[in-house]
Amino acid sequence: MEIWINPACSKCRSALSLLDAEGAEYTVRRYLEDVPGEDEIRAVLERLGLEPWDITRTQEAVATELGIKEWARDAGTRDRWIAALASHPGLIQRPIIMADDGTAVVGRTEEAVRDALSR
Repeated sequence: MEIWINPACSKCRSALSLLDAEGAEYTVRRYLEDVPGEDEIRAVLERLGLEPWDITRTQEAVATELGIKEWARDAGTRDRWIAALASHPGLIQRPIIMADDGTAVVGRTEEAVRDALSR
């Protein structure tokens, strides 16, 4: 299992605490330092079953600067969204947990983290 975190994020710290309490084996990726490329983001989106706009933090200052809230959310703009996430990793929702079965979840709740543990 791998978990993408921002150590400053309380949801990330909560997810790590739960994983530790359950004795889970996992690898931590500090994605703001070890920035995922566009292909990695595409792979994670596939695992999540989501689109890039579904994991974009649209309230961040850089999102406002880029005008992301006004971007179309369709196949024609998908690559633009992915490029923005790769260029500005702070826009990526967190934590993201890649489960052992090849799926992934955005682990913002205890239920989502437990879901990842059960896979």
